[in-house]
Amino acid sequence: MRDGIDVQAFVGLAYLLGSVLFIYALKGLSHPRTAVRANLLGAAGMAIAILATLALGIDVWTLVVLGALIGTVAGAVLALRIEMTAMPQMVALLNGFGGLASVLVAGAYLIGAPSDDLQTNVATAASALIGAVTFLGSLVAFAKLQELVSGNPVLFFGRHVVNASLAILAIVLAVLLVRDPSQTGWYWALAVVGSLLGVLLTIPIGGADMPVVIALLNSYSGIAASATGFVLKNDMLIIAGSLVGASGVILTAIMCRAMNRSLANVIFAGVGAAPTSSTSADEVYAGRIKATTAEEIAMVLDGARRIVIVPGYGLAVAQAQHAVKALASLLESRGTVVEYAIHPVAGRMPGHMNVLLAEANVEYDRLRDMDEINPTMEQADAVIVIGANDVVNPSARTDPSSPIAGMPIIDVDKARTVIMIKRSLSPGFAGIPNPLFAADNCLMFFSDGRQAVQAIVNAVREAA
Repeated sequence: MRDGIDVQAFVGLAYLLGSVLFIYALKGLSHPRTAVRANLLGAAGMAIAILATLALGIDVWTLVVLGALIGTVAGAVLALRIEMTAMPQMVALLNGFGGLASVLVAGAYLIGAPSDDLQTNVATAASALIGAVTFLGSLVAFAKLQELVSGNPVLFFGRHVVNASLAILAIVLAVLLVRDPSQTGWYWALAVVGSLLGVLLTIPIGGADMPVVIALLNSYSGIAASATGFVLKNDMLIIAGSLVGASGVILTAIMCRAMNRSLANVIFAGVGAAPTSSTSADEVYAGRIKATTAEEIAMVLDGARRIVIVPGYGLAVAQAQHAVKALASLLESRGTVVEYAIHPVAGRMPGHMNVLLAEANVEYDRLRDMDEINPTMEQADAVIVIGANDVVNPSARTDPSSPIAGMPIIDVDKARTVIMIKRSLSPGFAGIPNPLFAADNCLMFFSDGRQAVQAIVNAVREAA
């Protein structure tokens, strides 16, 4: 009670309001039209939670203000300077910082006030282990995405035995810490083992599975934060961490279903950018590639009644979304129906293509998910694939020995004409050739995505 005000009751109500705002924020982030408002709701919820926590009383206002200023400046700089193509890397990095914060906060609490409460000690051990796994795992993911290290899976003999041994050691250290939390050395040893596990569990994962890894690490960061909430006995942190952890797990499951793979397969199989097919590109293509020009594509598009555009990571790299929007608007002005086929794992993070197209003001009702567009693909007069590769590779359907066998793809090969816009015949993240490039109905336009689409726009206008 402070000046007649029940501070604890006030804080509890504020935390409840913040939690409701977080829930509405997560709900709103599921749709591009409400995503901006959802971000504002989430920010408002966090601001309320911070102010309510400060109302409990602190003695180091200088450090709080300094930390807030540093965080604000860093966030503003990242928001303004990071390009959309680098967004997955930033997400990975922020996940890692969340894990590191959990490790440091729980560790500081342990040093300052060791507890005899079993729940608190178990939560402390969980913060150390999961937070450390998240931190180093996210740094490895960041380095792979940023191409600071090779995106190929790093596989070595006996890695599963090493990982299992480290997991057992982590359990032993956690038990020792829970039994005697005054021995803080167990805590930091557990954090070190968790860090090693984070590295070793991430390096075998290649680029093809990176969207799943990002979602999984996001879940880990939420679980670590929730565990730290139990350490601090902070209801808001428990709720917020639980929401992040649960949403990350759900998203990971959705991504795995989209790739027709189990989570264990993603973590342990090591599918990625390393060549994994016994069939060489020369054998697949063997002089059957048909290169085309913008003028020829304009003739193909002339009179087309339905065109489907399939965006991929190459579109993001080339920043071609605005040119694609201009092409679609031009075709629609001539009476052509234009739709966008979105694969769940196109790009390098969940929803990557949706965000890029929303940035170019593409109407959300023009976006079709894979299950919706595939049954109608045979009725498409032309499909324009911009920078996508693995998600349209028919080997997933036809080659049981392929590393992507069984992965649901967008069936662009069933359209009347397929126009592939790529810089070269280089493989996608899975590291395998794409027989679609040599198909009878496929035309290859070798160019930068944005330049290619702009050239097509000019050719269509000139042909009108």
